[in-house]
Amino acid sequence: MKRLFDILFSLIALLVFSIPSAIIILLLLFREKHSIFFRQERIGQNKRSFQILKFQSMVAEKPTRTGKIIRKTGLDEWPQFINVLKGEMSIVGPRALTQNDIVRLGWDDEYHIKRWNLKPGISGYAQLFGGQHRKTSWFWDVKYIKENNVFMDLGVLIASFLINIFGKTRVRRILFNRKDLK
Repeated sequence: MKRLFDILFSLIALLVFSIPSAIIILLLLFREKHSIFFRQERIGQNKRSFQILKFQSMVAEKPTRTGKIIRKTGLDEWPQFINVLKGEMSIVGPRALTQNDIVRLGWDDEYHIKRWNLKPGISGYAQLFGGQHRKTSWFWDVKYIKENNVFMDLGVLIASFLINIFGKTRVRRILFNRKDLK
């Protein structure tokens, strides 16, 4: 059921975002004059590596003019729907990490093995609710692993969509009913 959901949603997303993506591609080609896609090796389900796709939003570790906009709106992630169609990722799941991230976080042991049972997701609990701290990310990954179902995925998608429109801070404040969140 999840794979069917991933395929259908990816096809719809690719269609819906085809015009904004065409604009982004043109901006990257003619305004930024650099490659369109950023590819990076990430670790997926069962610790298999794959090349994640994103729109190129940074050059020399700094966001470009177009990159600032597409990163803020999340549109830099759009090419990952191709990763989903290829079966390397899911729409919702734990964040796709690099091997260096796994070592840095200390998640390359038996205790963390359950994280690799699922495909990584374009969005997920840790991406929406977690901060940059490894304990927070691990908490949200475990919560997703335990509660994983299509209805939860739909809720994550709605929250992700709202973040793309209103921004992460505003949506987090509403979800958690707290004004002090960043």
